[in-house]
Amino acid sequence: MTDTVARINDLKPSKKVLSRAVLAGSFGNLMEQYDNLIYAYSAVTIGLLFFPGEDPVTQLLSTFAVFAVGFLARPVGTLVFGHFGDKYGRRKAMIFSVILMGLATVGVGILPTFEQVGVIAPVLLVVLRLLQGFAIAGEWTGSTAMLVEFAPKNRRGLFGSFNQVTTAGGFLLASAVVALNSFLFGEEAINEYAWRFPFLLGILTLAVAVLLRLGLEDTPSFKKQQREGTTVQNPLRESLRSQKRAILRGFGFNVGWTVAYFFFLTYIPSYLTNIAGVDPSVARSSNLVALVVMTVAVAVFGALSDKVGRKPLLLTGMGGFILLTWPVLLLFNSGSVAAVYIGQLVVVLVLAVFSGAGPAALAELFPTNVRYSALGIGYNFSVMGFGGTAPFIATAIVGATGAPQTVAILPILAAIVTFLVVARSPESSHLPLR
Repeated sequence: MTDTVARINDLKPSKKVLSRAVLAGSFGNLMEQYDNLIYAYSAVTIGLLFFPGEDPVTQLLSTFAVFAVGFLARPVGTLVFGHFGDKYGRRKAMIFSVILMGLATVGVGILPTFEQVGVIAPVLLVVLRLLQGFAIAGEWTGSTAMLVEFAPKNRRGLFGSFNQVTTAGGFLLASAVVALNSFLFGEEAINEYAWRFPFLLGILTLAVAVLLRLGLEDTPSFKKQQREGTTVQNPLRESLRSQKRAILRGFGFNVGWTVAYFFFLTYIPSYLTNIAGVDPSVARSSNLVALVVMTVAVAVFGALSDKVGRKPLLLTGMGGFILLTWPVLLLFNSGSVAAVYIGQLVVVLVLAVFSGAGPAALAELFPTNVRYSALGIGYNFSVMGFGGTAPFIATAIVGATGAPQTVAILPILAAIVTFLVVARSPESSHLPLR
């Protein structure tokens, strides 16, 4: 009788359990995205403090190169967290990832600068970025797996979209904190000490995320596996044995998506100020407005994907980037404040169309017993190759050609790859979760 009740509770978690799962998974993801992105939004200041004596373009290249270094640790992180999460549970892996991320972020906030300790400063910065990359590799995939596995069958798109709602929320929070910091302190204070404050806030994000996750249950799917003794002893080996095609599909699925995120939401704020000559306050405020709109729109499109399917939205999103990237960059370079706002809104709405359906579509590619590992391999290797490098490559393209508009080729080519992958993928919204 007890086993029967347990099975029923596992299959149909209470509203309280569902709410806690959505909050714990989403908030932790938001915090880790914030921790990751304040570095990018502080790129100009970090370049000045850790790579002095170089021209502004070289400083920015050096800063984005260190940003990209963090992504090199993602493959290692995904192998470790994927194994741990598939074998011992999503909850334990996600608690460890958020603790490590928070500590690394606070570490950046207390680093000495180049002026204080010389070359050891950028070396320590690289080490902490590697730790951040290792930690976040386990967060996004764990959050996606958990949210989709907790979701009722007809609401996987909506539940999964909260992963992207909070990813956009992390961008928004990081952008807002850096903008507020710049508003409260003058340039001299920022360069001297105030640049540290957004990083030191990581201790608060760490505390809140850990408290939320300590009381979190594991997903019904994983608990069912544990009870039946069907968890995989070596998830990595099983993933590579049985999920090679799905992993490759997940890799290609993320090429256009990750380039769009890190090109438009990480690189473009610096591009607007340093290349297009837009007033910094306009660049920051337009970015904030766009991220607010995106945070809401992602959930709307996630819910829509449960009704119309994943593929129509995924194809619309990537098709939008193929067709609209060049016109949007023309808007950014027009010198018009209104055009900058319009361009930012177009970008985030197109990105929201894809991002609403994206997490559920990815999670539905893989079975529960290796979902954390297989999803992580496809996602994190793609992000390593195309996400962290996007700002660096974009900056290099502009520097090499002297023609800002040519940078459009990067998100357009990436979007074509993902469009073709999605076009050849089956519709999964109506299928039961394996």
